[in-house]
Amino acid sequence: MLNSTDLQRLVEIITEEVLVAQRRPTDTPPQCACHAVLYECCPDRLRGVLDAGASRIGLHASGGAAGSVAGMIDHTLLKPDAARADIEKLCREAAEFHFATVCVNPTWVALCAALLRGTGVGVCSVVGFPLGATTADVKHYETRRAIFDGASEIDMVINIGALKSGDLQAVERDIQAVIAPCREAKVISKVIIEAALLTDDEKITASALSKAAGADFVKTSTGFASGGATAGDVALMRRVVGADMGIKAAGGVRDYEGLKAMVAAGATRVGASAGVKIVQESTGHTSTATAGAGY
Repeated sequence: MLNSTDLQRLVEIITEEVLVAQRRPTDTPPQCACHAVLYECCPDRLRGVLDAGASRIGLHASGGAAGSVAGMIDHTLLKPDAARADIEKLCREAAEFHFATVCVNPTWVALCAALLRGTGVGVCSVVGFPLGATTADVKHYETRRAIFDGASEIDMVINIGALKSGDLQAVERDIQAVIAPCREAKVISKVIIEAALLTDDEKITASALSKAAGADFVKTSTGFASGGATAGDVALMRRVVGADMGIKAAGGVRDYEGLKAMVAAGATRVGASAGVKIVQESTGHTSTATAGAGY
């Protein structure tokens, strides 16, 4: 049960949210005094809400669950040594099993878009991958080029070093550099926070910044760091971003049981190189199929 102090704080926060929602479109968005970033993404403010017991924070609604197991999976191949034949196989599998997308490096986007035209399978590409250490203007260009080549979804890696340095303005600019062209082109955006490298407080901050920026999804991992998706990280991210934003679990989801664990924790999309195996297991079939690697 909330004590009187926590209850008063929640009342204050709800009042603040209402006032923010009532701002005229021409008003300049306010900034917090403590971090000099957009007020609604201030991590100290959001952490206070979580500590007081809130289970969701509604700032911007987008994303959502797919309607089937295959429709929740980004069929992924991000290995640096993937050849054209490997990418063509990935696309054949995606068309056969009706995955949400294929997730590939930018150099393969145009090929995948051509191979998958008319199948209903999208093309997802990665930006600032896998380190997140390129500058915001480079990520902006990467995003625009991938969209030009046919990408319908973009997974970007945040500036992890800036986050760990406490430079939240740099992280905010970094995310916005990708979200803006995605929004302009009506392309789905996902923000990879690389949870394995972050403290819980940093995961909260990164998720809050992603939500406030208007991203469609927040995503756990690249699959190239020291660890991948965990149910605990997914649950924490879901608690921060609320019910209406997508969460993508990626890295180490290799079977149907793993996918179910991520979905139970709050994931609405899964990035996996074992997509064929997962779908076959979900229908009661065993599989020796080996899909592309990368997640």
